[in-house]
Amino acid sequence: MLGALIYLNYWHNLEKKYAAAYTSRFGKFAGYYLLYLIPFATAFFLQLLFYKDCSYYKNTWFWIILFLAPAMFSFRVNFTWHQQWIIQHWAGASRTYYLLCINWVVRVFVLLIPVFFIWLIKDKNIQPFYGTKALESLKPYLLMLLVMLPLLLLAGTQRDFLQVYPKAQLINKIPVENWIDKGRYLVFEVCYGFDFVSIEFFFRGFLILSLMRICGMHCIIPVACFYCSIHFGKPMGEAISSFFGGSLLGIVVYNTGSIWGGLIVHLGIAWMMEAVGWLGFILGKIKQV
Repeated sequence: MLGALIYLNYWHNLEKKYAAAYTSRFGKFAGYYLLYLIPFATAFFLQLLFYKDCSYYKNTWFWIILFLAPAMFSFRVNFTWHQQWIIQHWAGASRTYYLLCINWVVRVFVLLIPVFFIWLIKDKNIQPFYGTKALESLKPYLLMLLVMLPLLLLAGTQRDFLQVYPKAQLINKIPVENWIDKGRYLVFEVCYGFDFVSIEFFFRGFLILSLMRICGMHCIIPVACFYCSIHFGKPMGEAISSFFGGSLLGIVVYNTGSIWGGLIVHLGIAWMMEAVGWLGFILGKIKQV
């Protein structure tokens, strides 16, 4: 299923034609909603063909989360209520910079406020807020980052990767007028990290830890499929690897009850990708000279 969706996306522009192409706010919301719902729901129902213990479809909360979670993420992607203010105050590369930084921070709250209310209603008396359980050890997560390093260095040799990373490269187009401007790279990377906070709490915290009590381990693959679909606007290699990374992090959270290890890995990989992108950018400049 994912292979078919990846083929349709990267050879026939699935996301650009049928999700991002709509001009109306409702059209974009509906397009992204279906883009996320289809792999998420299909993965759940495909498991009914292979396992005899899939009785989760009898649970009301399963249906609520199945239809609500893609809507929540689509709302996050299409949340633009604050952008008009930014557009009125900045132009050019500065506008892009503030749009990105403020979007990443704002969307943490857009996504996690409804998650918090679901926790209050459904799981407050059963578990701490999704994934906030303390870690016993950092060692396995640091080892994961070490394993990923050579793969990221290899990715840094690919043209499609260097067309996307480093994301902070856009700051090069903003004039430096004072010492505050020099800190924009740091601010950008910190705000970029906020994006992964909301991602981890949503996919590994909320979806895994709320659904595991309904579906058991059968929630891991559907959540990884959903997670893969949100990467369709990124390089194909990143979209494919996101499924395996999402599966691995889902297994970790399923067994530990904590998202902090996954957040360390996710943030670490994200910032390593930025660093590898900068390395490729610098080497490319040297070759041009």
